[in-house]
Amino acid sequence: MQQFEHFKASELYCPRCHQSQPVRERLLLVLPHAELYEYRCTVCAASLGSREVTAPPLAAARPPRRIPSPHPARGQPPARPGPPRGLLR
Repeated sequence: MQQFEHFKASELYCPRCHQSQPVRERLLLVLPHAELYEYRCTVCAASLGSREVTAPPLAAARPPRRIPSPHPARGQPPARPGPPRGLLR
């Protein structure tokens, strides 16, 4: 079902506390294709679970970048280098 595709837990059962507790979502690892998150109990900090969020393909995420040509446009004089920088002594 698509409606539960981006599901986040707000409370989970904690075996240390013996009851349902609020959880914090912590980013564990960033991979090229996904991000891994861990759920921790807010009372005792026990790890209660994890989830993986898949990233969209890079081609769809951002538009293609235009790379400037190393050659100046026709009709323009070549760029002159700036003033020399001071030397470190």
